[in-house]
Amino acid sequence: LGRRATRDEDTSDTVTGRFQRQERERHVLRLLERSGMLPLSGKRILEVGCGTGKWLRDLIAWGADPHALVGIELLEASVARARRLCPPGVVIETGNAAMLSHPSGSFDIVLQATLFTSVLDDDMRRSIAAEMLRVLRPGGIIVWYDLFMNNLGSSYLRPVTKEELRHLFPGCLLDLRRVSLSPVLTRLVAPRSWSASTMLSRFAPLCTHYLGAIRRPPMCS
Repeated sequence: LGRRATRDEDTSDTVTGRFQRQERERHVLRLLERSGMLPLSGKRILEVGCGTGKWLRDLIAWGADPHALVGIELLEASVARARRLCPPGVVIETGNAAMLSHPSGSFDIVLQATLFTSVLDDDMRRSIAAEMLRVLRPGGIIVWYDLFMNNLGSSYLRPVTKEELRHLFPGCLLDLRRVSLSPVLTRLVAPRSWSASTMLSRFAPLCTHYLGAIRRPPMCS
């Protein structure tokens, strides 16, 4: 797997970082409400490729029960840090997202945030997607957040297009929106004008990520 260069890029305490976090939070909460997943209390949630657990901590801030959260991460150093940073009760596992140990239908929400961008192998992408679907409960959703364009020009990142998503999750219902103002524009504009950044972020062609819900209908195996 390639390194997830963008995964914690927005965690620094800067104007740019705060804008990115708040913009993402607003969109994610709208998605969860639109998908009928709020409140998060009582929902079992798995994050594949959880890194240092930033999204898991965000989910707790949004109302999720720490004891209902599970993260899986390949890198042991990130696992160790996630365990230090996350509240007691959150389960952080070292492992491969293509071979999940959980029973089928275990989770209401399965989240991936910029994991697939760093997976360059097609077979590995298909295996991870299949496992995410397998452990999802009927009526649950996959929350997807990832690049659809390589704004960094990195050979270690490979964006995921809408067409590929349809192949990764065949027969499933995709509710995708373009979000996250380009980091280049955010760094340029946010320190000067928060409101201008907000307006620009509403213009889809300037955004770099897909945020969405992937839902398996009854007939999708």
